[in-house]
Amino acid sequence: MPRTVDTEARRRRIADAVRALADEHGLEGVTLRDVAARAGVSMGAVQRCFRTKDEMLRFALTEVGERIGTRVRAGADIPTAPGSLTGLARAVTEVALVDAADSADARVWLSFVAQAAVTDSLAAVLRADYTELEELFVRLLLRAAGPDGGREPEAVREARALLALADGLTMHVLVGHRTSAEAGEVVRTQLAALESRFITHTSGSE
Repeated sequence: MPRTVDTEARRRRIADAVRALADEHGLEGVTLRDVAARAGVSMGAVQRCFRTKDEMLRFALTEVGERIGTRVRAGADIPTAPGSLTGLARAVTEVALVDAADSADARVWLSFVAQAAVTDSLAAVLRADYTELEELFVRLLLRAAGPDGGREPEAVREARALLALADGLTMHVLVGHRTSAEAGEVVRTQLAALESRFITHTSGSE
């Protein structure tokens, strides 16, 4: 048992090193040698934890997704009254990673997204993450619409649009095209329109 615990702790330590290097240099700066040096372990230790670099990157991306997902779910789970999009607003903002405190996670996330465009194994991890987020958005929309209002096909369409919006805002803030405050205003504007288009409409439907 101690051996298993030590191995898992080391895998997480190596994943932390991957994230730090990706933040500083992008994934092109992530080599096994540099990861070992940053994690304070030998090359052999890295190779015992991960058979390939691809496996190491997949594990690190999963860790990043879990960290972001935990924050998203924590914000979304705060109780809100029917008709309120407060939980959804928090979830979208967390996914967008537009706060200054989230800039490192945003750089790392986008580094992985770029690599996933040419690496099927990473793309599979991202697709699973996006599916989970989309399903969360759908649940929040249906909860806000109330028991007599929500229509799932429409909620799915709205959730997909919001997820695409959040992803775009990540890039816009990271490259300085929009400020964090401006991104927040975009989210609020979209949710106000959504409330009128979806919540008010569905809650008034019988």
